[in-house]
Amino acid sequence: MFSPEVIKSRLNEKPFRSVRIIASEGLSYDIAHPDLVWVGWNDLQIGFAHPDHPTIYDRTIRLAMMRVVGLEDIPVPTSNSAA
Repeated sequence: MFSPEVIKSRLNEKPFRSVRIIASEGLSYDIAHPDLVWVGWNDLQIGFAHPDHPTIYDRTIRLAMMRVVGLEDIPVPTSNSAA
């Protein structure tokens, strides 16, 4: 289980790095913008953005804090530029 402070700290890192929140049920949620996660003492509210507006949510889900079992960095794609 992760604490609200740990999750909030990760979301507030500068520069922001996309993160994957992993739930105990095996579900995962990719977070591309820190404004789309609201951290509470007992749960997270995760917003899912519309492709046309990446920082404004279309829908949300609530995830109990006790269900958060992992935070993973989402790898940034690298360009394969030949030298």
